[in-house]
Amino acid sequence: MRENDRVTSATRQPGTPAAATPARLIATDLDGTLLRDDKSVSPRTVAALAAAEEAGIEVFFVTGRPARWMDVVSDHVHGHGLAICGNGAAVVDLHGGPGAHRFVKVRELARENALDAVRLLRDAAPGTVFAVEQTYGFHQEPDYPKLHMEIPDNLLPAEKLLAPDGPAADQPVLKILAYHPTLDPDAFLTLARLAIGDHANVTRSSPSALLEISGPGVSKASTLALCCAERGISHEEVVAFGDMPNDVEMLTWAGRSYAMGNAHPDVIAAASGCTVANNEDGVAVVIEHLLAARG
Repeated sequence: MRENDRVTSATRQPGTPAAATPARLIATDLDGTLLRDDKSVSPRTVAALAAAEEAGIEVFFVTGRPARWMDVVSDHVHGHGLAICGNGAAVVDLHGGPGAHRFVKVRELARENALDAVRLLRDAAPGTVFAVEQTYGFHQEPDYPKLHMEIPDNLLPAEKLLAPDGPAADQPVLKILAYHPTLDPDAFLTLARLAIGDHANVTRSSPSALLEISGPGVSKASTLALCCAERGISHEEVVAFGDMPNDVEMLTWAGRSYAMGNAHPDVIAAASGCTVANNEDGVAVVIEHLLAARG
């Protein structure tokens, strides 16, 4: 199912103090958060996730990763088996295991919006190169660097990749990636947001000057809000974890949120609490405390 409507509910509303509200859902980023730097899930974290599900707390993996990169956690899905991928662009059922995922919801980036974003960013930051992420494909410009350890399906200018008759034109675009070889990552993000405006949502999760551009209103927070609304779960009942700017909206929305010890300064400012770094099992530490407090 495709979902294009702008979601405006992903903002924190006044209500019961978060600390007094039992957790019903844990929303956690993957890279730099749940995963250690070697991309493993520690035994302590595996045990904590299983214990949370056993206690009746749903766990959602909420990541910028595409669905095809979810094998790293496919052995650790419980219950509903859903994950939010592409910074909110897709909700994916991981029950089928590696290579057999199913798209439950797609919130695509319209091609006209993507083309506007490419044009505006080329003008604002000459030297920017682009890649295009679709539901079942990855395409890039010839000068886009090898950042993703995979072979692109097509090497063409972004304008051709995004054309109505371009490659895989029958597949929705989930996001476009924009890389600049020399700009500071945070400066590039600020510049791009000003240049692109409301044509698309711009964020970043990489330590390099690599931006992720989604449809207007599409973010981890807004898609998580949709998933929670379907389950009758309020924002006060959500505990969220993250480490990079693409997590800020989710951390602001959730009733309780934790920045990792290795988090970007903007994430620390947005979260209601902090935990230790990803390599020290910061997510597991908080889950263990939450479950202990339930008695």
